[in-house]
Amino acid sequence: MSELLQIVDSLEIKISKLIEKNTLLEQTTIDLKDKCDNYQRVIQNQSNDYVVLSERYNALKIAHSLAGSDDFKRETKLKINSIIREIDTCLMQLAD
Repeated sequence: MSELLQIVDSLEIKISKLIEKNTLLEQTTIDLKDKCDNYQRVIQNQSNDYVVLSERYNALKIAHSLAGSDDFKRETKLKINSIIREIDTCLMQLAD
């Protein structure tokens, strides 16, 4: 009978340790999910910043070429032609 009690005690100790490990792992999982969410927010913010900065850069290139720089003249001419085509399309739609 004593041997059976020792086995039961040993099982209780092992189960207790497993429960503690499980609790620790659950907390670690929660912490990692929080970190992952934070990193995803940071990535989204940086993506938004990148889009805004790209738009500003393109606007600056156009402004710079309009100011007389030869560096971005071709791109500026293409952009102006694109805008003119859009205006022509709008005018044709208004005429109909």
